[in-house]
Amino acid sequence: MKILVLGGTRFFGIHMVEALLEAGHDVTIATRGNAADNFGDRVKRITVERTSAESMKLALSGIHYDVVIDKLAYASNDLRIAMDAVNCDKYIQMSSTAVYNPKKLNTVEEDFDGLERPVIWCNRPDFPYDEIKRQTEYALWQEYADKKWIAVRYPVVIGKDDYTGRLKFYVDHVKTGTPMYIDNIDYQMSYIRSDEAGGFMAYLVDKDITGAVNGASSGTISLREIVNYVEEKTGKKAVLAEDSEDVDKAPYNGDPEFSINTDKARALGFKFTDIHDWIYELLDYYIEG
Repeated sequence: MKILVLGGTRFFGIHMVEALLEAGHDVTIATRGNAADNFGDRVKRITVERTSAESMKLALSGIHYDVVIDKLAYASNDLRIAMDAVNCDKYIQMSSTAVYNPKKLNTVEEDFDGLERPVIWCNRPDFPYDEIKRQTEYALWQEYADKKWIAVRYPVVIGKDDYTGRLKFYVDHVKTGTPMYIDNIDYQMSYIRSDEAGGFMAYLVDKDITGAVNGASSGTISLREIVNYVEEKTGKKAVLAEDSEDVDKAPYNGDPEFSINTDKARALGFKFTDIHDWIYELLDYYIEG
């Protein structure tokens, strides 16, 4: 298949492109051209300013793709720019489980209603992350209902290549005895490993599905379980502050207890690994680093 990837040179986008290439697809990546990649001559490249309608139309005019995977559609205006510029049979958008309000145990795709509120055409700074992602999906559901599209919803993506350092935060604070404030330490939460996040998006390109689909590792884990493991492995004791004043706030503060239902993905034949089969190895990587 002829596939255009908007983005794909960072974090789990790299795993996604590698999976597409391994499956034999003809892949073009469209980026600003600022980030180097290791794909060599296995991909074609287009240089484009993703947030510029003029640049997108100029770069993509007259080219048809079987599938467009958009990892860069952050806000509804980003989505509109892409939809106006690309010519494709299927569009796959990188959404987020942040659209769910609230997330809860056994969160299913239908827990977000894309027709619930009118679209607000907005840019990245206009709203907090969760509302920005909702507006992007509102645009898909309401303005592009006649198109064949998939919105892929992931919780927090983590892995050795996670440049955000969110999981590493907990490891480093335990190792150094730096106080941290965690407001949801006993809540069970869902995550997904970066290579599987990329692999699942690649898996969807030839699947007969439209609408939203969740992706997440099987099972959940609490921050207390994570902290306890790091304490046991390092012999250090976490310093947990009772309030947030003058201490470091943990990355996942404010998240409710939740799990992400992936029955829809499993029905397509994709099986996610269990979080307990890999997260301790990842923690060991950060502990030893």
